Amino acid sequence: MDTTAFLRRLGLRGHDGPSLEALTTLMAAFADSVPYETVQYQFGRGGPLDPEAVAARIISREAGGYCFQLNGSFGALLTALGYRVTMHRGGAETPNRPAKVDASHLVLTVDNLPDAPGAWIADVGLGEGLLAPLPLGVGSFEQEPFKLGLRPSELVDGWRLDHDPRSSLTGMDFESAPATMQAFEEQHAYLSVSPESPFVRLLSCFRRKPRSTAILRALTLTELTATDLDTVVLETEPDFYTVLADVFSLPLTHLSTTERTELWKRANTQHEAFLANTQ
Repeated sequence: MDTTAFLRRLGLRGHDGPSLEALTTLMAAFADSVPYETVQYQFGRGGPLDPEAVAARIISREAGGYCFQLNGSFGALLTALGYRVTMHRGGAETPNRPAKVDASHLVLTVDNLPDAPGAWIADVGLGEGLLAPLPLGVGSFEQEPFKLGLRPSELVDGWRLDHDPRSSLTGMDFESAPATMQAFEEQHAYLSVSPESPFVRLLSCFRRKPRSTAILRALTLTELTATDLDTVVLETEPDFYTVLADVFSLPLTHLSTTERTELWKRANTQHEAFLANTQ
């Protein structure tokens, strides 16, 4: 992995060695610079799972990723920088998806930090998720605009992250046991390609900013802060691609003119379906 290019992509000039402060800086930079996105799955081609292949696409600004790709590449970067990283099988809960741990989410923890005892959750793959590491123990935390809680899981030998009620994510459970990337291959094959996958059926992007979260679902752009919720519908193709480039760091210059038109039409179809379901 080209760690220098990856750090530059995150807006960082270098790294002085593992520490809680450095890990916090890395997480915040990654969350703010690399979008959680399903744009890449709108063409029926899937996307890579290999962390180095994902990192190359992130560095070239061709794509961001979802949990397997974001946490996979971030974990590889941390490992290359000298951190001790562990992957875990997890599963996210939403109002439309019950809580279960089925390897549909990849979780990262980091331990053996020279200036901070214990293990720390370093998950950058939740979309509306973490800006900074969380100590792996029972507690309540605030990462604006969200309030979070951590407690033992009721489903597995592991942990439960309770998310803010204002988020579309209810929570996330994960196992304490370590996992390898192979544990996520089956779910990745389904979620990235199947026509039934929610990631294929809906174009979405998330950018976790220092004090807010920007969310794009089809043509609806939302900015969620601690006190407000601003929503606008993107009405033209130029506006759509400007938002992808400027808000979510996805210029998509590798797409052909035909592919860009196809993506715009697909987003319109999804938006119209959303309107029909809300009437």
